[in-house]
Amino acid sequence: MTKLLFAVTAADHWTLNDGSQHPTGFWAEELVESHRTFVEAGWDVVVATPGGKAPVVDEGSLSVDANGGDEGKVADQKKYLDSIESILQNPASLEEQLATDFDALFVPGGHGPMQDLAVSDQFGALVSDFLDGGKLVSAVCHAPAALLPATRSDGVWAFDGYEMTGFTNEEETQAGLADKAPWLLETRLRESGAQFSNTDAWTPHVVVDRNVYTGQNPASTKPLADRVVQALS
Repeated sequence: MTKLLFAVTAADHWTLNDGSQHPTGFWAEELVESHRTFVEAGWDVVVATPGGKAPVVDEGSLSVDANGGDEGKVADQKKYLDSIESILQNPASLEEQLATDFDALFVPGGHGPMQDLAVSDQFGALVSDFLDGGKLVSAVCHAPAALLPATRSDGVWAFDGYEMTGFTNEEETQAGLADKAPWLLETRLRESGAQFSNTDAWTPHVVVDRNVYTGQNPASTKPLADRVVQALS
């Protein structure tokens, strides 16, 4: 059975450049659509967070406006989150996980990973172990930020030269947070050495480079998860 480490942010806010705290967490669509896809594939999915702290949903991600005006989509997300509440309330600790125990890593987004996973050297080391072990590494939307702390002993980023995607500067601008952000994901990935690829804002876009699979935005979650399942089938 394929075993996947499902690494979820434990942050409930994102500290903006003026010091204020923007309420956040994981983005509902990104967690729901990916987790459900992996479970339906029959995989052993281990949900883990920093410190084993129960993650919180970004309430904004459950608004009808954030889901294209689709009330049914929101209701479905809430129903699925309710169905896995016991799992989310009792996650494993990321600090206790080993890449050798898994076949793949997946990180759902939301602004949360920008706050905790993106600055965790310990998580960066774990990500590097997945990459170096030939394990599949996958992240969607803001979650490629969680790959940033994966640096080598010489200071070079482990993903230097990899083609990948993530939430774009244009999408952050349209979402209204670009001017308040302490840093922008697309900019940071480019500066770190990624060959950044993107399509039109809010359009599904998946990039695969070797064993690294990334998705641009929430709408890319299901296509990305399907590609990950296909790769390990």
